[in-house]
Amino acid sequence: MKICVLVKEVPDAAVEKRINPSTGRMDRSGERNLNPYDTHAIEAAMQVKEGGEVEVEEIIAVTMGPSTAVRALHKAVSLGADRSVHLSDDALAGSDVVATGYALAKVLERESPDLVLLGQQSDDGECYTIGAVVADYLQMPSLTQVIKMDVTEGKLRCERQAEYGYDTVEITMPAVISVGDAINEPRYPSLKAIMGAKKKPLDSVGIGDVGLEADRVGEAGSKVVCGDFKAPPQKAAGEIIEDEDTNETVEKIVAWLDERKLLA
Repeated sequence: MKICVLVKEVPDAAVEKRINPSTGRMDRSGERNLNPYDTHAIEAAMQVKEGGEVEVEEIIAVTMGPSTAVRALHKAVSLGADRSVHLSDDALAGSDVVATGYALAKVLERESPDLVLLGQQSDDGECYTIGAVVADYLQMPSLTQVIKMDVTEGKLRCERQAEYGYDTVEITMPAVISVGDAINEPRYPSLKAIMGAKKKPLDSVGIGDVGLEADRVGEAGSKVVCGDFKAPPQKAAGEIIEDEDTNETVEKIVAWLDERKLLA
């Protein structure tokens, strides 16, 4: 059994998310890390491998992104992936979800995995849909928000979160599964794994290597065009009432509320 895990490089959680007005795309100039939701997908793959119910030949981390995305792949390998594939090409810049799903699907076609795992969302775009788009291109069954997964030969029995409770679904592999962050607690990589990550096989490919049609990716192949972006107007500073005398403070608050007709 071969498992591919889709991962993504995203801006660090501490970095303020903002749009680059000149490109209409997210500003990715700051610190970046492996998408935290994807670490749950890697852990899920490792648990399948270590569970012993099926024999897992290898776990492959796959990403699409600029040259800096190699660091996200190194992190994925340090968490347990055996090797990684990096799809990087200038023609991919500006790809929307549909174009990105198409590009990733072409990479996965070359790998022919039995199972594709990914986090339920990315920490930047948070579109939640890339797994379903990839599955559609690959013509594979797909499940989202999976919080429990049992693997047997050729089949998956999954529990997924739904608006009304939980679904238990059995599907046949190959399949694409988007896992929720409630599925597991990702492990921390050991120092040895971190040091050895750069020595693991990494296959860097461009659009020509995986048979991508250039007019189906990038801005030319995207269905969504971003319009004008403006920062929200700054709010006026609030009024702070110091509590030096409780009775006087209460009177000030009541007067403030009454002035704005906020009292019933």
